[in-house]
Formats: sequence, C-alpha cells, structure tokens
Amino acid sequence: MSIQTPAKRPNTFLELLYNIAIPSIILMKFSADEYLGTVPALIIALLFPLGYGLYDFIKNKSMNFISLLGFFSTLLTGGIGLFELDVEWLAIKEAAIPSVIGLVVLVSGFWGKPLIAKILLNPLLFNLDLIYQTLASKNKTDEFKARIQWANHLLSSTFVFSATMNYLLAKWIVVSPAGTVAFNEQLGEMTLLSYPVIAIPSMVMLIAIMFYVVRSTMKLTELKLDKILNGEN
Repeated sequence: MSIQTPAKRPNTFLELLYNIAIPSIILMKFSADEYLGTVPALIIALLFPLGYGLYDFIKNKSMNFISLLGFFSTLLTGGIGLFELDVEWLAIKEAAIPSVIGLVVLVSGFWGKPLIAKILLNPLLFNLDLIYQTLASKNKTDEFKARIQWANHLLSSTFVFSATMNYLLAKWIVVSPAGTVAFNEQLGEMTLLSYPVIAIPSMVMLIAIMFYVVRSTMKLTELKLDKILNGEN
C-alpha cells in the first residue's frame, strides 16, 4: 500500500463559513429584487465556495480529486440556476457527485490500492514501519489487507448514504422553478441543512471506520495504542 504525505489540514471553520454559511445567507436573505436579485445573488453566493477552492489550491499547491469534484459541483449548481433548468437536475447532480466518489473508492479497492489506506494509514499518525514489520512476523499481512479492504467498502457505503440523502433533501426542499427568488431561498436552505443531515452523520461513520481500522491493527499486531501511534509528532 503506497502512502503519501497529506496536504496541510484545512481550516474547518473557514470551510463552513465560505462553503455553507455565507452562500446560504446570501441566497435566503438577498435574492429578492429589492436587494441583489435572483441572478446576482446566485452568482455572488457561488463565488464564495469557488473563491475558497481557488485559495486553497494556491495555498496547498495541489488539487485533489474530491476538491475537483466539489468545484464542478458548484459550477453545475450555478448552471442549473442561471439557465433555469428543471429542478430535477439539481437532485440528480446532488446525488451524482458523492456517487462518483463512492465508485472511485470502491474501484480503488479492486485495484489493490484502497483509498481508505491513503486516508487513514497516515505516516504522520501511525508507526507504519513497526506495524508492517509486526504483521509480517506474525503472518497477518493478508488478514490486515482484507480488513483494510472491508473498511474501504464501508467508506464507499458512506458515499452511498450521502448520495441518497442529497437526492432526497434536494427533492424535498427545492421545489420552485430555477431562476426564481424561492429557488434561491430553497437552495440556501438545502445547503444549510446538508451539514447536520448529511455531513455530520457521514463524519460519525468515518470516525467509526477509523476506530475499526485502529482496533484491527491493535488486534492483529498485539501492540498497544501508544506503540502503533507515531510518537515523533
């Protein structure tokens, strides 16, 4: 399993502020004609996640696959609103993005390079040399790979959950025609609700998967937690 040094950790507060809070407020409160109007409000709201994504790209000097999908997701949302397409396309788009990510995660496992290993088996967090040496000495390497593969399937299932909830949330909330004040307001409401309804449960699932990986590592290596963690941080 190849390991890559991760980019700098993103600022969660700024991500929530620029990707969720500010766009939602603009869409819900300033879409009326006496303020910005529907089209200017939509454009300005979309500029915040796009601008933050560009800033993050310049700062970290890299663009990962998920960030790229997020960029196109924002563009598609703007296109649906600006070209006044049927709102059904919004629900399809909301489900399509996590579905693509989930498929990539699933396929990565069959290629022998499960994405979960790149995410969780971080050399800055775990003493990978000791873990792999101990697994080899106990003839547990294949069993460890099997458990990582299972964890990868679980990670893929979290994106299936996200895709399903995204679609249902969009169908439930965004019912007004694109290009209207009501559409913008409902789009802002959907963006706000997506965090407690989708993002938080998905994060809980990811934590549970990480706990499973850690427990599996400890069980197969018979090492305590302080031994498998990298104490050089």
